[in-house]
Amino acid sequence: MCNSRSTKLHVAMFPWFAFGHITPYLHLSNKLTERGHRVSFLLPKGAQAKVEHLILYPSLIHFYPLLVPSVDRLPLGAETTSDVPLPLRGHLRVAFDQTQDQVQTILSSLKPDFIFFDFSPWMPALAHQIGSKAICYSIVTPATQAIKVPTKEKPEDMTVDDFMQPPPGYPPSCVQIKSKDYEIAQLKVFTKALGTDMSLYVRITYGLIRSDALAYRTYHEFEGPYCDYLRQYYAKPVLLTGPVLPEAPATKLDEKWTNWLCNFKQGTVVYCAFGSQNKLQKDQFQELLLGFELCGQPFLVALSTPDGCATIEEAFPEGFEERVKGRGWVYGGWVPQTLILAHPSIGCSVTHCGYGSMWESLFSDCQIVCVPYLGDQIVGARLMVEQLKVAVEVEREDSGWISKESLSKAIISVMDEDSEIAGLVKYNHAKLKEELTSEGMQERYLDTFIQNLQGLMD
Repeated sequence: MCNSRSTKLHVAMFPWFAFGHITPYLHLSNKLTERGHRVSFLLPKGAQAKVEHLILYPSLIHFYPLLVPSVDRLPLGAETTSDVPLPLRGHLRVAFDQTQDQVQTILSSLKPDFIFFDFSPWMPALAHQIGSKAICYSIVTPATQAIKVPTKEKPEDMTVDDFMQPPPGYPPSCVQIKSKDYEIAQLKVFTKALGTDMSLYVRITYGLIRSDALAYRTYHEFEGPYCDYLRQYYAKPVLLTGPVLPEAPATKLDEKWTNWLCNFKQGTVVYCAFGSQNKLQKDQFQELLLGFELCGQPFLVALSTPDGCATIEEAFPEGFEERVKGRGWVYGGWVPQTLILAHPSIGCSVTHCGYGSMWESLFSDCQIVCVPYLGDQIVGARLMVEQLKVAVEVEREDSGWISKESLSKAIISVMDEDSEIAGLVKYNHAKLKEELTSEGMQERYLDTFIQNLQGLMD
């Protein structure tokens, strides 16, 4: 095939059935179609209506809805992780694998140049059977996958203990997993088979091993050593798209937000969001709210209603609403995060370090406080806190519990103008932001990414 820059590609997308995976795949699809390439997008039937509004070039993106089969113990009609409690996610992976025949039928008729996937270790064999290339496009930080490369012959033989030390040749780095109970518990979930014949770790690792190339949503300037390590370890191309965040909305921030935020001085409000998938237990939710109250700063907290509560207000600590009236707002619905982070009154972002939120915080002028929950978020937080020194991490107890004092201390450490830590992370963040937001950088990365894909077609 021709390797000229004018070659228009046909790319199929098959992300894991979670909106945190589907959405970044759609953002990349928009960038590909913007350049005239064609995208075929496979996703659960019910998910299509929820994401169609994100499409910018509908004539070049075609959805192929999949029927998610019923599987024992999976809630009736469940299609994505939003429909399934965490302990039952393994059963959704079983259903995901059972769509393979549908996927094969669709892709066999389409014969795309490339198939982008993440959680389907069977995809590379299917791709090669129909003459396509399989690209493992990960929505997590490369540092996460670099620290977890298999150091044993079979990924199945890896144990939690094997992850406690960085693998041989891992870049000199402060990014590591700590031997705290809650971090070990996260690793156990990652390495344990949940209702399926392979663990999440084995599933992802075989995808990396069998693919034709790896792709990540990052810049070399940000995570270069980890990308280089993965390229060397897996002996295959590592292609970078850049973070591919959606364009800043053309709309302005709604008055309900601006009217409240304008009551406060520039850079004084603490904003907190942990993503739609993170549901806290009521006791931890209350403790965090008390931490925001304790820090003394005005705050806007956007968290999901805790488990077992009908409304978010029902979960407030006793007397809390009265005490923080006028300086604290706790909101249980969707928030326009990009626009809120850009508001001059916001001075601090308390984030779970989901990869998209991590980039949004880096591209803002806010101080960053990390409260990671899942394995990839923990590594992302360490990258920002220990390695790049652009953020601080809230100290947890061994069990994972976060006390109000610990949260308050972390916020004050970055918001107090006289604090040495505040000055250091502010300086490092500003310097990194300047580098990462240089004019045309994202577009240059995408152009190079597409050229590299075209090069793989030879």
